[in-house]
Amino acid sequence: MEQLGLYNPANGVAAIGLDKVSRVNYNLSEVELYEEAIRRGEADLTADGALRAVTGQHTGRSPKDKFVVRDAVTEDKIWWDNNKPMSPEHFAVLKADMLAHAAGRELFVQDLIGGADADNALPTRVVTEYAWHALFIRNLLIRPKRDTLGSFEQKLTIINLPSFRADPERHGCRSETVIACDLANGLVLIGGTSYAGENKKSVFTVLNYLLPAKGVMPMHCSANVGAEGDTAVFFGLSGTGKTTLSADPARTLIGDDEHGWGENGVFNFEGGCYAKAIKLSAEAEPEIYAATRRFGTVLENVVLDENRVPNFDDNSLTENTRSAYPLHFIPNASETGLAPHPKTIIMLTADAFGVMPPIARLTPEQAMYHFLSGYTAKVAGTEKGVTEPEATFSTCFGAPFMPRHPAEYGNLLKELIAKHGVDCWLVNTGWTGGAYGTGRRMPIKATRALLTSALNGSLKNAEFRTDANFGFAVPVSVDGVETAILDPRSTWADSLAYDNQAAKLVSMFIKNFEKFEAHVDAKVKDAAPGLLIAAE
Repeated sequence: MEQLGLYNPANGVAAIGLDKVSRVNYNLSEVELYEEAIRRGEADLTADGALRAVTGQHTGRSPKDKFVVRDAVTEDKIWWDNNKPMSPEHFAVLKADMLAHAAGRELFVQDLIGGADADNALPTRVVTEYAWHALFIRNLLIRPKRDTLGSFEQKLTIINLPSFRADPERHGCRSETVIACDLANGLVLIGGTSYAGENKKSVFTVLNYLLPAKGVMPMHCSANVGAEGDTAVFFGLSGTGKTTLSADPARTLIGDDEHGWGENGVFNFEGGCYAKAIKLSAEAEPEIYAATRRFGTVLENVVLDENRVPNFDDNSLTENTRSAYPLHFIPNASETGLAPHPKTIIMLTADAFGVMPPIARLTPEQAMYHFLSGYTAKVAGTEKGVTEPEATFSTCFGAPFMPRHPAEYGNLLKELIAKHGVDCWLVNTGWTGGAYGTGRRMPIKATRALLTSALNGSLKNAEFRTDANFGFAVPVSVDGVETAILDPRSTWADSLAYDNQAAKLVSMFIKNFEKFEAHVDAKVKDAAPGLLIAAE
């Protein structure tokens, strides 16, 4: 087995059974990985110097093919209603077969770190057969200093072989694609998919399992911090504005997707960004757009024209086009990935029903309720006959990555909010004046003005009304924001239609929360929407 690059011979891939591969490339640089990816025909160069890869069949994550090994260690710790179990026996066979599949192949290894806080860091070794995957994960995780690589000791190993095809009967999985997590032994096996996001989300999943036991809250959120050390955290599902709204030139970006909150404050899990690229423009998101045009960036499933110029408006490969780049490509990004305890928490939703106000103040109990609910809405699709918005509830704003029961994360968040006196706000970046198709998208100018007021503390001094449907506090007027927009009902041409739509959404919230009621206290139950209506 030929070995190239920086590595610790006593701790190489042979130690995990990969001793029959033809060559192992340890911790190659960006230049070397570019050369390898192009030489091997995995990717091509854009006109601006980025590396573009196409993932084929899988253009997004495969949550239905993700499994957790169910053993004595995990039996009582995993939320099995949300996580598919795999037996230790099936995992052992899967591992043996994947190691055998790797025989004679050339592999790429990156030794990296998940977590900027040294007390809670997860040293991670990523082994893959694609050079561009190695560059991707090198961009997304934190790079240790090169002079420490000789003594690197991983606590998590990810083996990713896209060319491997799983056997559902033999391996206890669903299809030829598999993402299997052995949390007790720190090993993740990925096969049958070229989508690079599976690598980073596997690290997130493992941190979400490990950190709560240490009193650290793992969060699917972006974060930034102002000049006065006023940290803000932005929870939100895809499409709600998590990346866009945290990219504020007046504030330092901590990270755009995954963070922890512990004794030392907030810390980024990652060392890079994985931004959606569809309809990306220099005018709307100049910093992200600029990052796509740099050497070192990986573009995933972005269409190139005949001159190899990216066409970010072309969704012919997928709507889920992506750009992966190191955090330092963003001018005002933090060099440390660390920030003080949050002063403000923003929960983002894109309400396509047109019911929710653009901003609302939440009590700690309401914050836990909406955190466990994890609501946003998908707009009507192009499928014939689908004309109404579709509600999406993803608990903790990231259910696919949450191994433990949501109440464990929710209670931890509520305790941290109370301990540090954090202000919590729900921000709707969705529709107003009607549902999707009738109303209009919430003006980004209004959203930014409201966020600025929330972050600088001035919004707390506004006059508030109690929302009749959700019970949270909504400002009556805010300088620089159209007053009517603060009262969604007044923006609808038909008030009765608004009431019917609101009642429909309230009932969805209540039904969705039934599964959590046994795990929360009475105050959180009382934070449910619709109670004011029922009392009248």
